[in-house]
Amino acid sequence: MSEERLPRIGISIGDLNGVGMELIIKTFSDPEILELCTPVVFGSTKVVSYHRNAIEMRDFNFHIIQNAEDALEGKANLVNCWKEEVKMDFGKVDPVVGGYAVKSLEAACDAVDSGKVDALVTAPINKESIQSSEFQFSGHTDYLESRYKSKATMMFLSPDLKLALATVHIPLAKVSEKISAKLVEQKIMAIHQSLKQDFHLPKGRIAVLALNPHAGDKGVIGLEDQEIVSPGIEQAKEAGAMAFGPYPADSFFGSTSYRAFDAVLAMYHDQGLVAFKSLTFGEGVNYSAGLPIIRTSPDHGTAFDIAGQGKAEPGSFRSAVYGAIDLYRARKGTAEMTANPLKIKGKKK
Repeated sequence: MSEERLPRIGISIGDLNGVGMELIIKTFSDPEILELCTPVVFGSTKVVSYHRNAIEMRDFNFHIIQNAEDALEGKANLVNCWKEEVKMDFGKVDPVVGGYAVKSLEAACDAVDSGKVDALVTAPINKESIQSSEFQFSGHTDYLESRYKSKATMMFLSPDLKLALATVHIPLAKVSEKISAKLVEQKIMAIHQSLKQDFHLPKGRIAVLALNPHAGDKGVIGLEDQEIVSPGIEQAKEAGAMAFGPYPADSFFGSTSYRAFDAVLAMYHDQGLVAFKSLTFGEGVNYSAGLPIIRTSPDHGTAFDIAGQGKAEPGSFRSAVYGAIDLYRARKGTAEMTANPLKIKGKKK
């Protein structure tokens, strides 16, 4: 019997004027990570040379291939997706450069869809530079939801905390009108399903944060937690999730209550991510739960202010790669465990 191959991790390079390629080079310059996966980067040799020279890592080399299925284990592989020169200017918003970020993303997704790679890690894109008549999405998640006809739940992962968001990139003034009991139930159930499928936690405990300070103080500071969030929690419980709350966000994180739960649902972006990023020190991972594919990314953006200077820390990107490996293995294990369930015969009368 042939030895099972390492998981192939497809990687889109993000905005060419950002730190994405620097993070990729630094991550895969460590030979130990090549013992765990086979990276397949979708980009261009000319882009690599430009970044490699800028950060003075000229000794690093990719194994150049034309097709992801030709990737070699023990090598950092690069699929050369375009041959033309691209004018790059670190730290600048450029729609032309953004178009190549999209080209890399689409090539990586095509490889996932065809089974040539097993999971996707996306380097950061700039939401302004990627906009075009062909690409009108606010970011990776919207694009992937449209491509895979699925609804993703944005989760952030670290060894000590798994945190999901009920609402994502919307103005704070519109959060309360977007929160409904049905949305709260849906997000809890998405977390519940992910805990079972991706983390082998069939009875994972889920904490739900309150929308208002002090969980509304019994209506003194708003009725949303009583009339919307709590009913959503109860509906999720009836559907089989172990959900608890709503908890006031400040004391929940300040008292380290989060350690008693397997996952946390925050009502809006900054409510959850201020705490998460403070606790994870740049090692967190963004995970799109609920998609039919595995997609992770670092928990930060393009870092235009330090692009091309060799200052980017690869910790979060490296964690995203490790996360993709772990999620691939977990999903594979789940699929194997549930592939041929035993049929329970009815009792004879």
